[in-house]
Amino acid sequence: QQRDKLRQYQKRLSLGLERERALARQLLRDGKKEKAMLLLKKKRYQEQLLDKTENQISNLERMVQDIEFTQIEMKVIEGLKVGNECLNKMHQVMSIEEVERIIGETQDAVEYQRQIDELLAGSLTEEDEDAILEELNAITQEQLELPEVPSEPLPEKIPEVSPIKNRPKPELVAAS
Repeated sequence: QQRDKLRQYQKRLSLGLERERALARQLLRDGKKEKAMLLLKKKRYQEQLLDKTENQISNLERMVQDIEFTQIEMKVIEGLKVGNECLNKMHQVMSIEEVERIIGETQDAVEYQRQIDELLAGSLTEEDEDAILEELNAITQEQLELPEVPSEPLPEKIPEVSPIKNRPKPELVAAS
C-alpha cells in the first residue's frame, strides 16, 4: 500500500514539475527573473523529493521480496520439521536391531530353502534319471504310433466307382 501511495505521490510531483517549468518559462518571457528563479529552486527541491521517493519505493519493493522469501523459507522449515517428526516416529517403531533380526531371519529362510532344493534335486540317482528318460521316450513313441500300412501291393488302376453306389442310403443317414 505504501508503495502504491508513493507512486501516486511521484505522479503528482512529476505533473507539478512540468507545470512549474512551463510557468518559469512564462515568467522569464514576462521579465520576472526573480520569480522564475524561485520557482526553479522549488522545482529542484521537488526533483530531489522525487529521487528520494524512488529510493523509498525501491527499498519497499526489496523489503516485500525479502518478506515473501522469508515466508517461503518458513514453509520449507515447517515441512522439514514435520518430515523430521515423521522420521523419528518411524524410527521408534522400527529399531536397527529389529531390522537386523528380520534380515537375518530372511537369510536363514533363503538358505534353508536352498538346502531343500539341493536335496530334492540331488536325490535322483543316475539310474532314476535313466528310467525317467526311458519313460519319456515311451510316451513320445505312443504319441507317434501310426496305423499299420497294408502289406498287399496296391492295384495298378483304381476302379471307377459310380457316384450313385457310393451315396449312403437315406435310412442310414437318419440313423446315424
